[in-house]
Amino acid sequence: MNGIPGVTAAPTITAEPLAPVGIDELLERVRDGLDRVTPRQAYEIGRTGGLLVDIRYAALRDRDGLIPGALVVERNELEWRLDPQGSHHAPQADSHDLRIVVICNEGYASSLAAHSLRQLGLRHATDLVGGFQAWKAAGYPVSA
Repeated sequence: MNGIPGVTAAPTITAEPLAPVGIDELLERVRDGLDRVTPRQAYEIGRTGGLLVDIRYAALRDRDGLIPGALVVERNELEWRLDPQGSHHAPQADSHDLRIVVICNEGYASSLAAHSLRQLGLRHATDLVGGFQAWKAAGYPVSA
């Protein structure tokens, strides 16, 4: 009860402190829930209607190039741009069933980002093992 007769109080949300978890352990936990893909698998997903999403920051894109056809979304905008229910979603983000491969520079931040997308209900979100650098080393297309 919140002190106003006839009005039910909102549920109390307790902010219990979480037990400390190091980033390596968190990354391991997150990756256990992802079906991470190789550059070849990512290429096929992109070729067959899936969405490759490049979250690298501008300096890395300028230095190393872009994956043709990939949607470039800065990491701090990712959830807003890919949530099909969101008011700021990219036109390509039209379904929770969309296959999404998140790509960062080396495959670390992308795992955390893919996990975040899964929490939004994008159940087919994953990331590229080794990131953009693995894509490039495997000889897949890169444009300037």
